[in-house]
Amino acid sequence: MIKKITGEYAFFRKQPDAMRTLLITNMLFALILPIIEIFVAAYVMRNTGSSSSVVVYQLFMYIGVICTSVMNGYLLKIIKAKILYMSGILISGISLMAMMFTGNLSFFDLCVAGFALGAATGFFWTNRYLLTLNSTTDENRNYFFGLESFFFSIWGIVVPLAVGALLVFISTNQIFGLTLDIKGGYQIITIVVMFIAIIASYVIYNGDFKNPEKKDFVYFKYHKQWNLMLLLAALKGMVQGFLVTAPAILVMKLVGSEGSLGLIQGIGGAVTALIVYVLGRIATLKHRIFIFGFGLIVFFLGTLFNGILFSAFGVIVFVLCKVLFQPLFDLAYYPVMLQTIDVVSKIEKRNEYAYIMSHEVGLFIGRASGMILFIGMAYLITEDFALKYALVIVAGIQLLALPLANLIIRRNAVLEKSI
Repeated sequence: MIKKITGEYAFFRKQPDAMRTLLITNMLFALILPIIEIFVAAYVMRNTGSSSSVVVYQLFMYIGVICTSVMNGYLLKIIKAKILYMSGILISGISLMAMMFTGNLSFFDLCVAGFALGAATGFFWTNRYLLTLNSTTDENRNYFFGLESFFFSIWGIVVPLAVGALLVFISTNQIFGLTLDIKGGYQIITIVVMFIAIIASYVIYNGDFKNPEKKDFVYFKYHKQWNLMLLLAALKGMVQGFLVTAPAILVMKLVGSEGSLGLIQGIGGAVTALIVYVLGRIATLKHRIFIFGFGLIVFFLGTLFNGILFSAFGVIVFVLCKVLFQPLFDLAYYPVMLQTIDVVSKIEKRNEYAYIMSHEVGLFIGRASGMILFIGMAYLITEDFALKYALVIVAGIQLLALPLANLIIRRNAVLEKSI
C-alpha cells in the first residue's frame, strides 16, 4: 500500500511545475468549496426560512460571476492571471466573513452577499480555466481533473462532516465558558476559511504562469464548434445551480440539521473519491463520453427518487447521486471544453480568454434559466412543488448533453487533423 502511494506521488512529481502548483492550490481551495457550496445555502435557509431566498441568493451569485468574467478580460491586459486567481480566493474568504458577521439578512443584504461571493468566484474560476489550459495538454488533462476531483471528493467527506459536527457541538455545548449559537459557529468557520485562503494564495503567487496575448476577447460570432460547446455549457449550467442549493434546502427541510447534511455528503464523497482518481489515472480520450453519460443517468435517477418520494429517504438517495454525478461529469466535461478551446482558438486565431469568458456566458444562461424555473414554480404553485419537479425537469433536459458532447468530441478529432 505504501509502495503504491509513493509510486503515485512520484508520478505527480513528474508533471510540469506549473501544473503541480495549480493542483496544490486547487487542493487547498477544495477545503473551502464545500462551505461555499453547502453550508452557505444552509446558512441562508436557516436565517430566512425560505427556499426561494436561497435561490435568489444563488442567482445574484451567478450575476456576480458573469460581471467579473468580463472585467477579468480587461484586467488580464495589465495584471497577471495568477494575481487575479489569488484575488478570487481571498475575496471569497472576505465575502463569506462579511456575510456571517452581518446581522439579520434582508433581501438587499442577500442580493449583495450573493453578488460579492459570485464576483470572487468569477475571478477564481475564469483564471483557473485559463491557467489550466496553459499548464496542461489533452494527454494529461484526465489525470489533472481526476486528481483534482479526488481531493475535491476527499474534502467533500471531511469538511462537511467536520463542519456539521462543529455546528451541532457548538449549539449544544459551551466553548471556553462561552455559550455560542449556530451563527457563532459559522463565524468561527469563516475565520478558518480565511486562513486557508491566505495559504492557497501564497502557493499560487509563487507559481510561474503566462498570461494570454493582449488581444480582443469580446466577440459575438464564433465557429460552429464553439457554438455547440456553448450549448453544452448552458445545459451544464441549468443543473449546476441546483447542485449548490438543492441539497441544503432539501436536507434542512426534510432530514434535519447541518449535521445531517455533513454526514450524507460525507458518505457519498467516500465512494466517489476513489472512483474519480482511478478513472483519472486509467481513462483515455475514448472513455470520456462513457464517464459523461454514466454521470448524467445517475443524477437523473436521483432527481426521480426525490420527486417521487419527497421524503428523508428520497433526499438521501438524491444527495448521494448528486455527490457521485458532479465529479464524474466534470472529469469528462472540462477536458472536452479545454480541447475545444485548443482547436477553435487555433482556427479563429483569437485570444483563448475570449472562449473562457463566453463559456461563462453560456453557463450563466443555463444557471439563470434553472433558477428562474424554480422561482416561477415556487411563487406560482408551491415551494414543495418546485423542489419536487424543477430538479426532474432540468435533469431530464440535461440528458441532451450526452449526444451533444459525443458530437463535439467527434468533430474536435476531425478539426484537429485539419489544422
